[in-house]
Amino acid sequence: METRELAYFAAVAEELHIGRAAARLGMAQPPLSRAIQKLERRLGVRLLERSSRGVTLTPAGEVLAREAAKVLDAVAAATARTRRAGRADPRLVVALKPGGDGGLLPDILAAYPAHPDAVEVELVLCGVAERARLVRAGTADVAFLHSPYEDLTGFGSEPLVSEGSVAVVPAGHPLAGRERVRLADLDAGPVPRWPRDHSEITDPAALLQLVALGRLVVVAPESAGELVRRDLVCVPVADGPPTTVVLAWPEEARSRALAAFVRTAAAVAKGHGDADR
Repeated sequence: METRELAYFAAVAEELHIGRAAARLGMAQPPLSRAIQKLERRLGVRLLERSSRGVTLTPAGEVLAREAAKVLDAVAAATARTRRAGRADPRLVVALKPGGDGGLLPDILAAYPAHPDAVEVELVLCGVAERARLVRAGTADVAFLHSPYEDLTGFGSEPLVSEGSVAVVPAGHPLAGRERVRLADLDAGPVPRWPRDHSEITDPAALLQLVALGRLVVVAPESAGELVRRDLVCVPVADGPPTTVVLAWPEEARSRALAAFVRTAAAVAKGHGDADR
Protein backbone atom coordinates (compact mmCIF):
# COMPACT_ATOMS: atom_id res chain seq x y z
CA MET A 1 0.00 0.00 0.00
CA GLU A 2 1.10 3.52 -0.72
CA THR A 3 0.85 6.43 1.70
CA ARG A 4 -1.34 8.21 -0.83
CA GLU A 5 -3.84 5.33 -0.80
CA LEU A 6 -3.95 5.35 2.98
CA ALA A 7 -4.58 9.10 2.98
CA TYR A 8 -7.45 8.62 0.51
CA PHE A 9 -9.00 5.87 2.60
CA ALA A 10 -8.51 7.79 5.87
CA ALA A 11 -10.41 10.77 4.44
CA VAL A 12 -13.30 8.52 3.37
CA ALA A 13 -13.29 6.74 6.74
CA GLU A 14 -13.53 10.06 8.58
CA GLU A 15 -16.13 11.68 6.32
CA LEU A 16 -18.14 8.47 5.60
CA HIS A 17 -19.06 10.09 2.30
CA ILE A 18 -17.12 9.80 -0.96
CA GLY A 19 -18.15 13.26 -2.19
CA ARG A 20 -17.15 15.07 0.99
CA ALA A 21 -13.89 13.13 1.16
CA ALA A 22 -13.10 14.02 -2.46
CA ALA A 23 -13.76 17.71 -1.78
CA ARG A 24 -11.53 17.58 1.28
CA LEU A 25 -8.75 15.97 -0.78
CA GLY A 26 -9.17 18.45 -3.62
CA MET A 27 -9.98 15.80 -6.22
CA ALA A 28 -12.96 14.57 -8.22
CA GLN A 29 -15.19 11.85 -6.82
CA PRO A 30 -14.75 9.17 -9.56
CA PRO A 31 -10.94 8.86 -9.20
CA LEU A 32 -11.33 8.58 -5.42
CA SER A 33 -13.94 5.84 -5.77
CA ARG A 34 -11.68 3.95 -8.19
CA ALA A 35 -8.71 4.27 -5.83
CA ILE A 36 -10.70 2.78 -2.93
CA GLN A 37 -12.00 -0.05 -5.13
CA LYS A 38 -8.45 -0.78 -6.29
CA LEU A 39 -7.32 -0.92 -2.66
CA GLU A 40 -10.15 -3.34 -1.83
CA ARG A 41 -9.17 -5.63 -4.72
CA ARG A 42 -5.53 -5.61 -3.67
CA LEU A 43 -6.39 -6.48 -0.07
CA GLY A 44 -9.06 -8.97 -1.06
CA VAL A 45 -11.64 -7.56 1.39
CA ARG A 46 -14.49 -5.07 1.35
CA LEU A 47 -13.60 -1.92 3.25
CA LEU A 48 -16.83 0.01 2.73
CA GLU A 49 -20.54 -0.68 2.52
CA ARG A 50 -21.93 1.78 -0.01
CA SER A 51 -25.42 3.26 -0.18
CA SER A 52 -27.12 6.32 -1.66
CA ARG A 53 -26.72 8.11 1.68
CA GLY A 54 -23.00 7.53 1.99
CA VAL A 55 -20.75 4.74 3.19
CA THR A 56 -20.13 2.77 6.38
CA LEU A 57 -17.00 0.90 7.37
CA THR A 58 -16.92 -2.87 7.33
CA PRO A 59 -15.03 -4.60 10.19
CA ALA A 60 -12.01 -4.76 7.88
CA GLY A 61 -12.47 -1.07 7.08
CA GLU A 62 -12.51 -0.19 10.77
CA VAL A 63 -9.20 -2.00 11.26
CA LEU A 64 -7.60 -0.27 8.28
CA ALA A 65 -8.90 3.11 9.44
CA ARG A 66 -7.14 2.67 12.79
CA GLU A 67 -3.93 1.39 11.21
CA ALA A 68 -3.93 4.06 8.50
CA ALA A 69 -4.18 6.78 11.15
CA LYS A 70 -1.13 5.35 12.93
CA VAL A 71 0.88 5.14 9.71
CA LEU A 72 -0.03 8.64 8.55
CA ASP A 73 0.78 10.07 11.98
CA ALA A 74 4.14 8.30 11.92
CA VAL A 75 4.92 9.64 8.44
CA ALA A 76 3.99 13.18 9.49
CA ALA A 77 6.13 12.88 12.63
CA ALA A 78 9.09 11.52 10.65
CA THR A 79 8.78 14.41 8.20
CA ALA A 80 8.70 16.96 11.02
CA ARG A 81 11.69 15.42 12.79
CA THR A 82 13.72 15.18 9.59
CA ARG A 83 13.09 18.81 8.69
CA ARG A 84 13.98 19.96 12.18
CA ALA A 85 17.15 17.83 12.18
CA GLY A 86 18.26 19.53 8.97
CA ARG A 87 17.98 23.06 10.32
CA ALA A 88 21.09 25.20 10.26
CA ASP A 89 20.54 26.03 13.94
CA PRO A 90 19.76 22.68 15.63
CA ARG A 91 17.82 22.88 18.85
CA LEU A 92 16.16 20.57 21.36
CA VAL A 93 12.45 21.26 21.84
CA VAL A 94 11.20 20.44 25.35
CA ALA A 95 7.48 20.37 26.09
CA LEU A 96 6.08 20.81 29.59
CA LYS A 97 3.12 22.19 31.44
CA PRO A 98 3.71 25.15 33.80
CA GLY A 99 5.10 23.75 37.05
CA GLY A 100 5.38 20.27 35.55
CA ASP A 101 9.15 19.84 35.86
CA GLY A 102 9.29 18.86 39.53
CA GLY A 103 11.39 21.95 40.22
CA LEU A 104 14.32 20.50 38.25
CA LEU A 105 14.33 22.48 35.02
CA PRO A 106 16.35 25.54 36.14
CA ASP A 107 19.23 23.33 37.26
CA ILE A 108 18.94 21.16 34.14
CA LEU A 109 19.14 24.21 31.88
CA ALA A 110 22.10 25.51 33.85
CA ALA A 111 24.04 22.23 33.60
CA TYR A 112 23.13 21.10 30.07
CA PRO A 113 25.26 23.60 28.04
CA ALA A 114 28.42 22.13 29.54
CA HIS A 115 27.80 18.81 27.76
CA PRO A 116 29.72 18.50 24.46
CA ASP A 117 26.59 17.29 22.61
CA ALA A 118 24.36 20.09 23.91
CA VAL A 119 22.36 22.30 21.54
CA GLU A 120 20.10 25.26 22.14
CA VAL A 121 17.00 24.36 24.16
CA GLU A 122 13.57 25.66 23.15
CA LEU A 123 10.84 25.38 25.77
CA VAL A 124 7.21 24.88 24.78
CA LEU A 125 4.75 25.52 27.60
CA CYS A 126 1.49 23.77 26.84
CA GLY A 127 -1.54 22.05 28.31
CA VAL A 128 -1.60 18.65 29.96
CA ALA A 129 -2.93 16.82 26.91
CA GLU A 130 -0.59 18.58 24.47
CA ARG A 131 2.81 17.48 25.77
CA ALA A 132 2.76 13.84 24.65
CA ARG A 133 0.96 14.77 21.43
CA LEU A 134 3.73 17.21 20.47
CA VAL A 135 6.40 14.55 20.97
CA ARG A 136 4.43 11.94 19.01
CA ALA A 137 3.87 14.45 16.21
CA GLY A 138 7.59 15.26 15.97
CA THR A 139 7.08 18.88 16.99
CA ALA A 140 8.90 18.37 20.30
CA ASP A 141 11.85 16.12 21.08
CA VAL A 142 11.11 15.36 24.71
CA ALA A 143 8.48 16.18 27.32
CA PHE A 144 8.08 16.24 31.07
CA LEU A 145 5.18 13.85 31.72
CA HIS A 146 3.58 12.42 34.83
CA SER A 147 3.28 8.70 35.47
CA PRO A 148 0.89 6.92 36.00
CA TYR A 149 -1.48 9.60 34.69
CA GLU A 150 -0.18 9.53 31.12
CA ASP A 151 0.27 6.82 28.51
CA LEU A 152 3.97 6.16 27.90
CA THR A 153 3.37 3.62 25.11
CA GLY A 154 5.93 4.13 22.35
CA PHE A 155 8.13 6.33 24.52
CA GLY A 156 11.50 5.86 26.10
CA SER A 157 11.43 7.40 29.56
CA GLU A 158 13.62 8.43 32.48
CA PRO A 159 12.02 8.77 35.94
CA LEU A 160 13.24 11.90 37.68
CA VAL A 161 11.37 12.62 40.91
CA SER A 162 8.33 11.28 42.73
CA GLU A 163 5.82 13.18 44.80
CA GLY A 164 2.72 12.44 46.82
CA SER A 165 -0.89 13.30 46.06
CA VAL A 166 -3.24 16.04 47.19
CA ALA A 167 -7.00 16.36 47.00
CA VAL A 168 -8.15 19.63 45.46
CA VAL A 169 -11.43 20.70 47.05
CA PRO A 170 -13.38 23.96 47.50
CA ALA A 171 -12.31 26.08 50.48
CA GLY A 172 -15.68 25.40 52.12
CA HIS A 173 -15.52 21.62 51.66
CA PRO A 174 -15.95 19.55 54.88
CA LEU A 175 -12.48 18.02 54.34
CA ALA A 176 -10.71 21.29 53.55
CA GLY A 177 -9.49 21.80 57.11
CA ARG A 178 -8.00 18.34 57.56
CA GLU A 179 -4.24 17.80 57.86
CA ARG A 180 -4.62 14.82 55.52
CA VAL A 181 -7.33 12.62 54.07
CA ARG A 182 -7.64 9.13 52.64
CA LEU A 183 -9.16 8.10 49.34
CA ALA A 184 -12.03 6.49 51.27
CA ASP A 185 -12.85 9.91 52.77
CA LEU A 186 -13.17 11.36 49.28
CA ASP A 187 -15.23 8.44 48.02
CA ALA A 188 -17.66 8.68 50.95
CA GLY A 189 -19.10 11.88 49.50
CA PRO A 190 -21.45 12.20 46.54
CA VAL A 191 -18.96 14.03 44.31
CA PRO A 192 -17.00 12.08 41.63
CA ARG A 193 -13.24 11.77 42.04
CA TRP A 194 -10.89 12.56 39.16
CA PRO A 195 -9.04 10.80 37.52
CA ARG A 196 -10.97 7.69 38.53
CA ASP A 197 -14.13 9.37 37.23
CA HIS A 198 -14.31 11.65 34.17
CA SER A 199 -10.74 10.87 33.13
CA GLU A 200 -11.60 12.25 29.69
CA ILE A 201 -11.31 15.78 31.14
CA THR A 202 -7.69 16.87 30.74
CA ASP A 203 -7.85 20.67 30.74
CA PRO A 204 -6.63 21.95 34.15
CA ALA A 205 -8.83 25.06 34.00
CA ALA A 206 -11.91 22.94 33.36
CA LEU A 207 -11.02 20.59 36.20
CA LEU A 208 -10.53 23.42 38.67
CA GLN A 209 -13.77 25.07 37.60
CA LEU A 210 -15.66 21.83 38.24
CA VAL A 211 -14.00 21.59 41.66
CA ALA A 212 -15.01 25.19 42.48
CA LEU A 213 -18.60 24.39 41.48
CA GLY A 214 -18.67 21.39 43.79
CA ARG A 215 -19.03 18.92 40.90
CA LEU A 216 -15.68 17.15 41.21
CA VAL A 217 -12.86 16.35 43.62
CA VAL A 218 -9.46 16.16 41.94
CA VAL A 219 -6.58 14.00 43.16
CA ALA A 220 -3.40 15.48 41.71
CA PRO A 221 0.36 15.62 42.32
CA GLU A 222 1.58 17.78 45.22
CA SER A 223 3.03 20.31 42.79
CA ALA A 224 -0.50 21.18 41.68
CA GLY A 225 -0.76 23.17 44.89
CA GLU A 226 1.35 25.91 43.32
CA LEU A 227 -1.21 26.45 40.57
CA VAL A 228 -4.64 26.16 42.21
CA ARG A 229 -7.03 29.09 42.56
CA ARG A 230 -7.44 30.96 45.83
CA ASP A 231 -10.93 29.57 46.35
CA LEU A 232 -9.59 26.01 46.37
CA VAL A 233 -7.60 24.04 48.95
CA CYS A 234 -5.10 21.19 48.57
CA VAL A 235 -5.20 18.50 51.25
CA PRO A 236 -2.54 15.74 51.32
CA VAL A 237 -3.91 12.28 50.52
CA ALA A 238 -2.21 9.74 52.79
CA ASP A 239 -2.86 6.73 50.55
CA GLY A 240 -2.92 8.57 47.22
CA PRO A 241 -0.94 7.15 44.32
CA PRO A 242 2.59 8.56 44.01
CA THR A 243 3.25 10.58 40.88
CA THR A 244 6.57 10.37 39.07
CA VAL A 245 7.83 13.17 36.86
CA VAL A 246 9.46 11.50 33.85
CA LEU A 247 11.20 12.65 30.72
CA ALA A 248 9.65 10.93 27.70
CA TRP A 249 10.85 10.78 24.09
CA PRO A 250 10.16 8.58 21.03
CA GLU A 251 11.70 5.18 21.76
CA GLU A 252 13.32 5.10 18.31
CA ALA A 253 15.09 8.47 18.84
CA ARG A 254 18.88 8.43 18.42
CA SER A 255 19.72 12.10 18.96
CA ARG A 256 22.96 12.72 20.84
CA ALA A 257 21.67 16.09 21.99
CA LEU A 258 18.58 14.40 23.42
CA ALA A 259 20.66 11.72 25.13
CA ALA A 260 22.81 14.44 26.69
CA PHE A 261 19.71 16.25 27.97
CA VAL A 262 18.32 13.06 29.52
CA ARG A 263 21.65 12.25 31.21
CA THR A 264 21.88 15.79 32.53
CA ALA A 265 18.32 15.66 33.87
CA ALA A 266 18.96 12.31 35.58
CA ALA A 267 22.09 13.66 37.25
CA VAL A 268 20.29 16.81 38.43
CA ALA A 269 17.40 14.74 39.80
CA LYS A 270 19.83 12.47 41.65
CA GLY A 271 21.52 15.52 43.14
CA HIS A 272 18.21 16.89 44.35
CA GLY A 273 17.33 13.53 45.87
CA ASP A 274 20.68 13.30 47.69
CA ALA A 275 20.22 16.85 49.00
CA ASP A 276 16.78 16.00 50.38
CA ARG A 277 18.07 13.04 52.39
